[in-house]
Amino acid sequence: MSNSQLTCDNNGVPAPALSKAISYEEARATVIRKVAARARMPAVETTSLDTAAGRVLARDVLADRPYPALDRTARDGFAVRSSDMPGRVRVIGEVRAGERFDRAVGAGEAVEIMTGAPVPQGADAIVMVEHVEREGDFIAFGGAVASGQFINFQGGESPAGALLLAAGTRIGYSEIALLASAGVAVVPVFARCRVAIITTGDELVAPEQIPLPHQIRNSNGYSLAAQVNRAGGHPELLGVARDDLGETRAVIDRGLAADLLLISGGVSAGKYDVVEEALRSFGATIFFDRVAIQPGQPLVFGWARGCFFFGLPGNPVSTVVTFELFARAALEMLNGSPAAEPVFAMAHLTRDYRHKPGLRRFLPAMVAAGDSGGGELTPIAWTGSSDIASLTRANAFMVVDPEREAWKAGDLMPVLFK
Repeated sequence: MSNSQLTCDNNGVPAPALSKAISYEEARATVIRKVAARARMPAVETTSLDTAAGRVLARDVLADRPYPALDRTARDGFAVRSSDMPGRVRVIGEVRAGERFDRAVGAGEAVEIMTGAPVPQGADAIVMVEHVEREGDFIAFGGAVASGQFINFQGGESPAGALLLAAGTRIGYSEIALLASAGVAVVPVFARCRVAIITTGDELVAPEQIPLPHQIRNSNGYSLAAQVNRAGGHPELLGVARDDLGETRAVIDRGLAADLLLISGGVSAGKYDVVEEALRSFGATIFFDRVAIQPGQPLVFGWARGCFFFGLPGNPVSTVVTFELFARAALEMLNGSPAAEPVFAMAHLTRDYRHKPGLRRFLPAMVAAGDSGGGELTPIAWTGSSDIASLTRANAFMVVDPEREAWKAGDLMPVLFK
């Protein structure tokens, strides 16, 4: 069934056909706008620090005390009075991290101090151990010392009560460290978005099967599950739907019970591409069904029975690319966090490149450090969007401007890292 033959309103009534491919920018903006308008805040649950990585924080975290909690040294050395420097002073003791010095530093005195230890009362600067001359109980330093040198002052990182992490933050290793430092051992997080995954096609067999010459193993279901996991969702593999309207409809019926439905294949213009027709039977609203990109031009995004869905192209590279560019943003928002914008870097082409203008292309490429320190971009030879091997040889996608035809070696081009 052709993409141009389908759109429906909320009552399942055929709406005006969507036949023109929209731009990458318009498609992504549509995904973010539609999900923001309809998404509900996920349920809140708790998890331990050791399982919180990758989850989305559900409550603001405030500093339970100043950080640091007192003035502390940033260097190994000696705590001194800056007014005594340059000069020769007597060492009256030492203090290390986890201890406090029980008396004040007076005129002509110093305390040996180790990194992280609290600065003794009376001292207002640190001189580094390698910069002094020591003779018995005395040290000498020949230069001036600024008050506050090498001291991390109380509350300098964060005052008590300040916002450390905002709700909606995706928790990574640095956030784990901050949560532990703030005493948050039980972490409030949003429930992970349930993502149903359906692959379609009579030609598909399980990875453990030996395919006949006209068959291929199902890779898309597993690659999508990996991408969903990486994006913080909970994948639910619903298996393969054959190219039959009744069977496809039955599997989609189960998938629409999830928070997000991903369907791979069956969305192009072939005679047995029945996914859109099956969706129409559920009263689907289709927001777009073609995007002017390569790979991934036949791409369906819509809403049915309270669930957002994406009809992703069936070729593996197309599936990978369209998930990262569009479905990932929806998943992140359904998880309770803002949609992270793709980060495009710039790199210099290592050879001339040209293409037919009209489509924004995301093509497998390798970016390596150049002799001058900048990134060097080499397109990976590929035979098309079914070429999974080319994807494994790449560490990025070369992003090709749809309005430009040719580039010379050395020209800068955007890249999106995998």
